[in-house]
Amino acid sequence: MSATLSAPPSKRPAPPPPGRPAPARPRGGRLRRWLGSGLVQAFLAVVGLVWITPVAGLLLSSLRSAGDNAASGWWTALAAPGQLSLDNYTALLGNAGITRAFWNTVLIAVPTTVLVVVVAALAGYAFAWLEFPGRDWIFLMVVALLVVPVQVGLLPVAKLFGQLGLFGTIPGVVLFHVAYGLPFAIFLLRNYFADIPREMLEAARMDGGGEWRIFTRLVLPVGRPAIASLAIFQFLWVWNDMLVALLFADSSSQPLTVELQSQVRQFGSNIDVLAPGAFLSLIVPVVVFFAFQRHFVQGVMAGSVK
Repeated sequence: MSATLSAPPSKRPAPPPPGRPAPARPRGGRLRRWLGSGLVQAFLAVVGLVWITPVAGLLLSSLRSAGDNAASGWWTALAAPGQLSLDNYTALLGNAGITRAFWNTVLIAVPTTVLVVVVAALAGYAFAWLEFPGRDWIFLMVVALLVVPVQVGLLPVAKLFGQLGLFGTIPGVVLFHVAYGLPFAIFLLRNYFADIPREMLEAARMDGGGEWRIFTRLVLPVGRPAIASLAIFQFLWVWNDMLVALLFADSSSQPLTVELQSQVRQFGSNIDVLAPGAFLSLIVPVVVFFAFQRHFVQGVMAGSVK
């Protein structure tokens, strides 16, 4: 007696019942698979290598002696690591001009960033949720200041600072950066704060919270991603600025960018001083960026998904 073998049951999913739509396929699956492909990963690796090569070259040059840098390229240190030492950084700490310029940069960038963030957060909350006469017109004036190039205000402000005794001082450089950084900062935070649900603020007011308590306990925590992004952008802009400092700072208050530029003009071949100084100027913004990277990404993505 022969046994009849039946075919295994099909595992094909059953069709949806009549009248019920088929389940939607997840969006972005094809894009995620494409981004995860080996070709794309290899391309991104090449791009990252191209971007990091100048930084690696600057670092290796800063660790080599002036004679080694003059005799061969920085890449030869990969095959001869004995060329690398910290002697240049030791000499850099003994360079009074570089060290003074570094601390001047800190004294300019940190207060400027703090003042811009604090004033912009207060103004952004006021423009977004407080009612006062002329609010919309004042905000339009702030937005209009965004189109004014910084070069337009250099000479008039320099003349004003000269009359006030602020020209050539660190406070003068800080005030100029704060004045030109506030329009964009206020515009950014006002738009972010305006997206906060009104029900949250009304519930806080019904619980007896005043405006200052609502601002510090509710608005600031919710707006932390945007505030962190603004702080990073403002810090990087001021730290890397040379135009404003070149005009408003004198020899005792000039930041690191101006000092390195003057060193290049005076001693064009002193790579043993310029390379570690340039890497020092580079590494601080990199550290700040990676320290606040999570908040920066949240601030950039804020509002992209509702």
